[in-house]
Amino acid sequence: MKITSINPATEEILKSYSLSPEKEIIAIVEKARKALLSWKDKSVQERTRSVASLASMLRRKSTELATLMTNEMGKPIKESQAEIEKCAWLCDYFAQNAPAFLQPEIIKTEAKKSYVAFEPLGIILGIMPWNFPFWQVFRYAIPALCAGNACILKHSTNVPGCAQALESLFAQSFPKYLFNAPLMSSDIAAHLIEKNLVQGVSLTGSVGAGRNIGANAGKHIKKVVLELGGSDPFIILEDADFVLACKTAVQSRMINAGQSCIAAKRFIVVKSKKDSFESNYVHHMQALNVGNPLYQITDVGPLARKDILESLDAQVKDAVKKGAKVLCGGKRKEERGYYYLPTALTNIKPSMKIANEESFGPVAIISYVKDEKEAIEEANRTQFGLGASLWTGDLKKAEELAKKIEAGMVFINGMVKSDPRLPFGGIKNSGVGRELSYYGIKEFVNIKSIVIN
Repeated sequence: MKITSINPATEEILKSYSLSPEKEIIAIVEKARKALLSWKDKSVQERTRSVASLASMLRRKSTELATLMTNEMGKPIKESQAEIEKCAWLCDYFAQNAPAFLQPEIIKTEAKKSYVAFEPLGIILGIMPWNFPFWQVFRYAIPALCAGNACILKHSTNVPGCAQALESLFAQSFPKYLFNAPLMSSDIAAHLIEKNLVQGVSLTGSVGAGRNIGANAGKHIKKVVLELGGSDPFIILEDADFVLACKTAVQSRMINAGQSCIAAKRFIVVKSKKDSFESNYVHHMQALNVGNPLYQITDVGPLARKDILESLDAQVKDAVKKGAKVLCGGKRKEERGYYYLPTALTNIKPSMKIANEESFGPVAIISYVKDEKEAIEEANRTQFGLGASLWTGDLKKAEELAKKIEAGMVFINGMVKSDPRLPFGGIKNSGVGRELSYYGIKEFVNIKSIVIN
């Protein structure tokens, strides 16, 4: 079976690829299993030397890798460059901290000695999306490798060039077959779980994909981490730093042309700030440069695929038909490529698709509330619970309100973002488990109690 890589800015085919047959992928898994035998016996310090080497290589090849990413999925080049640097930072962080994170923990009991050891599970299957084609792979793979596991990556079929580049990068820093990225179908990925060829699964993707993979993994008693969709609220209270909040609101929504699970999607503003917010927000939205993602001046590139563009356009049309007011944008950009104009909608109603579904693109929906109580109620009125941004000048009040927000992450007076030092993940339909930090590195380990009497 063939897959094609299409440049979303020009709609031109970049290259065609062949998916690997199942027999070939199973052979790769067996080679990974053999590579794992020596890798898991290495000290964490030895493993992290490979991680540090990878960080250096990323920085040397930053321009090449960023250009590949931009051409395959449309991210503005300055964002692609930042993504590569962030991957290098993640490597730096775990190279420095993984030995301490995985140090056995002494537990005092009646025994002569008792402690908890953290040992690798085996081969971890990563099923990763296209929107951050390097970062999300590194987010799953580096902690898993530091812990002594091997990785098999099933990357999104619209970024096959990125998948092959990732395999090459890891092969130059790690033992051969420890990280593999064969081009495979979803059916084969499912078979790897069913045939007991992997010992854990990390998925970043849609709620539907999470349900399917989670059910399959659960049926076969496999550990899973699921990072799914988000409909993150961005709450602005009356005493907020209004100028900074408006500027950050646009930045938070527009990163990667709005194609991010942790992008702010629902803006919840106190009614007293309605007119000021709308004028400021629209001003900043209309100032964005939408165009060729290879230009450094571009702020918003195309959406990654035609079907994503069409789905977003359908959501907006449905909202307008049901009474939404368009403050700016609201339509495709009239030129070749999968471009959609930065859009802001108000007068949102519960019956609208965009009020209940994750919108993946440069569209913001704005709601107005009477006070902070209504703001929290509106923030929690969703099936998702990934991140939230809360803006107020009263930090004591902010911490109390943060406890009431149903989300895995709450950022006060700042935009939600992933950070290697902090656990990343959500609740409700936004997933289970955590990535990154001290917590994420322990998702794919055997937490083993050892007692000496």
